[in-house]
This record gives sequence, structure tokens and C-alpha cells, in this order.
Amino acid sequence: MKEDTNVARASRLDTATLSDALDRHGLAGQCYKIKPRSASFRMTGRAWTLQYGPAGNPPGTVGDFIDDIEPGTVVVLANNGRDDVTVWGDILTEVAHHKGIAGTVIDGINRDVALALELGYPIYSRDNWMRTGKDRVQVEATQIPVSVGNVRIAPGDLLRGDADGVVAIPREFEDKVLDSAEQIQRAEDAIRQSVRSGMSLREAREKHRYHQLQTRETT
Repeated sequence: MKEDTNVARASRLDTATLSDALDRHGLAGQCYKIKPRSASFRMTGRAWTLQYGPAGNPPGTVGDFIDDIEPGTVVVLANNGRDDVTVWGDILTEVAHHKGIAGTVIDGINRDVALALELGYPIYSRDNWMRTGKDRVQVEATQIPVSVGNVRIAPGDLLRGDADGVVAIPREFEDKVLDSAEQIQRAEDAIRQSVRSGMSLREAREKHRYHQLQTRETT
């Protein structure tokens, strides 16, 4: 399989730096209140999306979608932020981990956290609780644009997760965002080195044009 260069680039950057780069280009990509179930989790990959809705009568399926997802992909489940029913549990975690899926992002909640921690499988969600979504929610559509933490995520968008949360980078802007993030990272690394060598933070930031890096550009 050919390496996805931009996935590799994103994996070397943290979400805080990518967030600053998104802001620089006026893009909303910070998934609000979507958090890792463990601060040790890291995740990078392209989005595979699924939209849930309230179950009908008779209720529809919660889906066997995991069979259709390729290794290295991030599963994105939009459940409208619901925190009263889960849409991800231990069987999905085990299968996803076995298949080499990069991680799961949920605008909602999951359960069976212990297995995710044991396997080191990254899950990012609003919270965790045990109540099943079976007969309470159903799959409405797959591979469509969805909303997660007030961010629009389309199939194939680039996702990065770490201890601070999840950012989503629209595919059409990812080269510009990654270029900016790498520039910000180089400047911050240079500032740290200058301070360690005895320079004041004010001087180091001025020398490496830190504040200019935060100036918004037109994407």
C-alpha cells in the first residue's frame, strides 16, 4: 500500500500545533469536547463516517460497518452528541484493533473502556457509560459529511488525535494547514532552544517571529 504522505506528516505534529494552524487559515477543525479515553492514546488517519439517528419502529440496525473499513482508517460515528446510549463497545474495539484501524471518534459515548485500555486502541468520545444503543439508535447513512463536536467531517478528511483531543483537517486544505503547522513547530522548537541557551522568552519570540505565525491568513 502506498504511504499517505500527509497522514505521516500529521502524525509528527500535536493537536495544539495543528489547532493553531487551522486558526491561521480560518478553519474550524477542533472537535469540541471530544476527548481520549486515555491520555496515552494517539491516532492519525483518514475519516470513514457514519451517521446515527433515533431508532424507528421497528428499529433499524446499529450496523456491521466495521467489516467495510480499511486498516489505517479512523472510524467517525456521529450520534448527535447523545450521552444516554452508547454506539461502540468491546466487540467493535476488538475487531477494529485486529484489523489495524487507526482509532474511533464518537460524537456521543462508548462503553467497555477497559478493553480499549488493555489493547491500546484509541477511542475519542464525549464520555463513557454502559447503556446500549441497540433499539435506541440506528444507522441512517455511511460515508457522508457529519458533524462531530461542532466540526464538519467529510469522508477522507485528515484526523489527528492526542491527549488534548481531536482535530479534523478538510482534505482540500490539508497541504496549507500542514505547511503552517510545520512552520509553527519549527519556530516553537527554535524558541525553546534559544531560551535554554539563556535568551529571554520575549527575545526568543521576537527573534523567531512567533507572533507573526499566529496572524490569520486567507485560505
